[in-house]
Amino acid sequence: MSLVTLGVSDLPRATAFYEALGLERKMRAAEGVAFFMAGPVALSLYPRHELAADAGVIDGRRGQFGGMALACNRVSRAEVDATLIRAVAAGGRALRPAQATFWGGYSGYVADPDGYPWEIAHNPGFAIDGEGRLTLPA
Repeated sequence: MSLVTLGVSDLPRATAFYEALGLERKMRAAEGVAFFMAGPVALSLYPRHELAADAGVIDGRRGQFGGMALACNRVSRAEVDATLIRAVAAGGRALRPAQATFWGGYSGYVADPDGYPWEIAHNPGFAIDGEGRLTLPA
């Protein structure tokens, strides 16, 4: 996977939310879209109705669960808590507070301003390098 595009209802609001999560916006000269590097994958935000038209589909109900959750892994429990606080302050909606998990980690959920759920997690079994890239164990 090289790029994930989220259809958003308010591009400036969504852009501010993802900047608050710590993602750095790239290609600022591109109009009507926002791009971010998210480790080895790029994230783009594009107006929802335009994305639906581009894909040739009918736009569904905003905020309904679509069977997908995105994830942001952090190096510590404290970073999970701090990220959740920043995400809510930037217009996100808390879905589940951070808590210890059955798999030995720590995670909570927040929805972005368009309802996309994000798991903010610390998994002690996943290595994260200085650039924030996750490495899965063998």
